[in-house]
Amino acid sequence: MVKQRKMTPVQHFEQLLARREPLLALAPMQDVTDLGFWRLMTRYGGADVYYTEYFRVHPDSHLEKDILTSITHNPTDRPVVAQMIGNDIPSLIRGARELQEHAVAAIDLNLGCPAPVVYKKCAGGGLLRDVPRVEGILGALREAVSIKFTVKTRLGFDDTETIDVLVPLFAKHGVDLVTIHGRTVTQMYRDGVRYDLIAKAKASLPCPVLANGNVGSHGEAEAVVRQTGVHGLMIGRGAIRNPWMFEQIRQHLSGQAVFQPTAADKLAYIEALYETVTTPQTRELDQVNRIKKHLNFFGPDLDDSTAFLHEMRRCTTRSGLMEVCTRHLKA
Repeated sequence: MVKQRKMTPVQHFEQLLARREPLLALAPMQDVTDLGFWRLMTRYGGADVYYTEYFRVHPDSHLEKDILTSITHNPTDRPVVAQMIGNDIPSLIRGARELQEHAVAAIDLNLGCPAPVVYKKCAGGGLLRDVPRVEGILGALREAVSIKFTVKTRLGFDDTETIDVLVPLFAKHGVDLVTIHGRTVTQMYRDGVRYDLIAKAKASLPCPVLANGNVGSHGEAEAVVRQTGVHGLMIGRGAIRNPWMFEQIRQHLSGQAVFQPTAADKLAYIEALYETVTTPQTRELDQVNRIKKHLNFFGPDLDDSTAFLHEMRRCTTRSGLMEVCTRHLKA
């Protein structure tokens, strides 16, 4: 019997992109979607592709070891895209070349992070205020990246017209996949995702496009794909509060019955999440404060999200936190 050769990450990524079914990616969220969280997601079906937290790239930078472990110890059996953030071209080239020495499917440039600490340094979403610099980075990285080169962007910094200038640049420099978050940087995560502008950009791009922003259920996922015509979706906050979402989307689009988790299922997930994101050797208060970063995204699925968030954020013990979660999830 001839043993089949295992696909490389790039080949696996290409295979997923060639499918008719929408590609489902887990969005990168700093200090949230780390190796442990990836491992937890695989228990519930998981995404098709995983994006790393961003590697901070500057003249004195080195690849962060904790983020690199998501690549070297990838527990998902799915392709990994390594994301970089920065604005110094020589450093970005160096970072891209170093990352390509590992088992990654693509190198991704972050043009969308809305955190003030990032954009004030003209990185992430801040680069959208300097389109000429963006073009210089695109050209340099396209030359340095021999595998897939992808970009994650927002519509603009404080306007929605910048995307119209970026789209021709993405095409010009041969970007292989573009993820578009349908908000501006200054909009942060407030309501008003412009799926119409994602659709417009998709229609003008020769490469696949993923839509990102406010996909909170399998029904919304189908609606966004239909409205925009995109090749797939990138989901972050929705998957954190509902780890079954990727599998629910697959079930829904294939006509299967969609799994509906019970309150007990959800509480079991929160317990597993607690074990995943905390370390036993730290004091309980630090553990509780650590998981609050994840629980902040649970509000939209609850009847009284304001009360839940208020009570949850005041918790100081694991038992108190679980009592609040139990009470609100069973409401």
